[in-house]
Amino acid sequence: MTLAAIDATPVLDAALGAWHLRFRRFRTHRAGMASLVALVLLLLFALAAYPLEWLTGLDPDMADLLARFDPASARHWLGTDEAGRDELLRLMVGGQISLLVGVLATVLGGALGLAIGLVAGYFGGRADAVLMRFTDGMIALPLLPLLIVLGAVDLTKLGFSADLAHSGAAAFWRIVLIIALVDWTGIARIARAATLSVKERDFVRAARASGAEAFYMMRAHILPNVATPIIVAFTLTIGRVILFEAVLSFLGFGIAPPTPSWGNMLNNAQELVTTAPALAIYPGLLIFVTVIAVNFLGDGLQHAFDPRSQP
Repeated sequence: MTLAAIDATPVLDAALGAWHLRFRRFRTHRAGMASLVALVLLLLFALAAYPLEWLTGLDPDMADLLARFDPASARHWLGTDEAGRDELLRLMVGGQISLLVGVLATVLGGALGLAIGLVAGYFGGRADAVLMRFTDGMIALPLLPLLIVLGAVDLTKLGFSADLAHSGAAAFWRIVLIIALVDWTGIARIARAATLSVKERDFVRAARASGAEAFYMMRAHILPNVATPIIVAFTLTIGRVILFEAVLSFLGFGIAPPTPSWGNMLNNAQELVTTAPALAIYPGLLIFVTVIAVNFLGDGLQHAFDPRSQP
């Protein structure tokens, strides 16, 4: 064993021990564990669309007007919708879209908020004032009306071709980017507050005194030590983003049909609540379970990363 390996062993053991302790804390949080299981099952449910589509030969977007509102059967386990499409398969594909929107928009918006929070907290002064006033201005905007306005923008007037503007891919990426551009403020404020606390610690001052560059300091010393509240904030943001996507799709400004998402499936079923209530219950229930599970998972992670929690 080399000297470098010997020196690194205690550090590695300490890191593994910290993660083991966090996992033990997380296991004691019953709601968090149940939510993790629920989210894994939801993910498997969404991914099961591929083998189901291959086995049955069904197309989630192919209408069959002769099979409208068919009851549950061996071929259509949850029946068909108002256009004769398989309801179960559309719920699975819609889950892929809704979950992917939640994760991608959170990652993109969270990266923007994290960068703004780190820069504002580390440099302080005028940079902090400008960035935080910009953040406060974004917080002051009415979020849902802003999302609706941005979602209603006609892409053809921005120079995009009509085919691209009305494609499913364009609708998907537009909703992801719109949510990412407006829903980063919470993570930015959390990152700034954590950075202000960490940058005054002795090891950061020592690294700064040794001549380390600012962005190296933020990447190597600040970011690893503010990861705990950021991870929790990212988790909680996913649930909110899934709700935003569902609301926008429900209002007709999100994922464009025939591509299914839980939100636009709920929108399509709003006039059928009395005649075919199951078409509204299924996507609504999946949205509810997903958002609740993500929020409880965030609570579990907060419990796991809190050093004051009992193992």
